[in-house]
Amino acid sequence: MDVLDSYSGHTDPGGAAIRRDTGPLSIAKVSVGPMDNNAYLLVCTATHEALLIDAANEPERIADLVGADDGRPELRHLVTTHRHRDHWEALGAVAGMFQTRQIAHPLDAPELPIPMDELVSHGDRVEFGEISLEVIHLRGHTPGSIALLYRGPDHPHLFTGDSLFPGGVGKTGSPEDFTSLVDDVEQRLFADLPDDTWFYPGHGDDSTLGQQRPHLADWRARGW
Repeated sequence: MDVLDSYSGHTDPGGAAIRRDTGPLSIAKVSVGPMDNNAYLLVCTATHEALLIDAANEPERIADLVGADDGRPELRHLVTTHRHRDHWEALGAVAGMFQTRQIAHPLDAPELPIPMDELVSHGDRVEFGEISLEVIHLRGHTPGSIALLYRGPDHPHLFTGDSLFPGGVGKTGSPEDFTSLVDDVEQRLFADLPDDTWFYPGHGDDSTLGQQRPHLADWRARGW
């Protein structure tokens, strides 16, 4: 797999991966599967230990992103952001290949195809190498959807699963779920994090909180 070091936030299904270096953390993004799911490989540059966010599909492409030579990172942790099938279809295969430690929220873990090794809730941390990720529970898209926040030396980096996209919050099944999700996104993300927070969604292109902040009231008013 080609991995481009010119990071734009956009990847194409079946195309090259993209990678950015924040200093302590390397972030690689690849699109997999028929629903243009994003999988993210995070590597601690000091220890070469790695974590994968959402083994969504195409386990062979995810393995190719990790690499096969002696210098490849050591993939030890696999976080699933939520229970929807398109985000875990390669979970069993990738976990088997790399013998990872599986991590998810307890409300979504029972719907996943293999047992979780670690259950995380709002305010917990997921640590690998010298990197610490904060767990943010965003209720509404699914009961146990989570985001992961890395407070980098350049700016915050936020992995939002299907809870936040450029243009709005994730799909919800009822007005109550929508209100829950937009409230959590507003209070737990936009109220707490600066405009230069770069966020990485479960599908499609990246954005920043600053680019999306002016539209929060419009999202709430339209109800989706």
